[in-house]
Amino acid sequence: MTPNGLTIAGIEALFARRGAEQYAGEPVTQLEHALQAAALAEASGADDELVTACLLHDLGHLVHELGPTPTLAGVDDHHQHAALPLLKGLFSPRVLGAIGSHVDAKRYLCATRAGYLEALSDDSKRSLVLQGGVFDTAQCEAFIARRGAAEAVQLRLWDDLAKTAGAPTPALAHFLARAERCALR
Repeated sequence: MTPNGLTIAGIEALFARRGAEQYAGEPVTQLEHALQAAALAEASGADDELVTACLLHDLGHLVHELGPTPTLAGVDDHHQHAALPLLKGLFSPRVLGAIGSHVDAKRYLCATRAGYLEALSDDSKRSLVLQGGVFDTAQCEAFIARRGAAEAVQLRLWDDLAKTAGAPTPALAHFLARAERCALR
């Protein structure tokens, strides 16, 4: 860690230290989830910044000590914002914006996409309530008008698919190399 936040090596160390932890209520670890989200973005042709946002979108789960499933205790861990101060200065506002908006994207999709809410995992449904619930019409309009909202929605859709036990992905080093390419100098 630098005085201003994480480095690429610091991100690698955080995944090494906490990545083997179970992703709450899902059949994958935190690292597997991150790698799968990044791999889905890469397979879809996303650029380095969006792939990096996918890799790091849940890094906030790894920077606190709230136990394996905070939602069962009625706690919103605010993970979408928790890692942003550590990543600011390392990545562009575009990367940080996609990470910081992926929870709002869930709230938006619940309001706008038929069957989306019902398809969420139990933990994601619990966290939705803690995160403010489904957006109303005005909240949807305000969200989708924000810069980067469409990318946050796409990230969220890959996030939802990145929960398959045993899915093959490139190694963390592969995606950290992409992160390095888009890191601020």
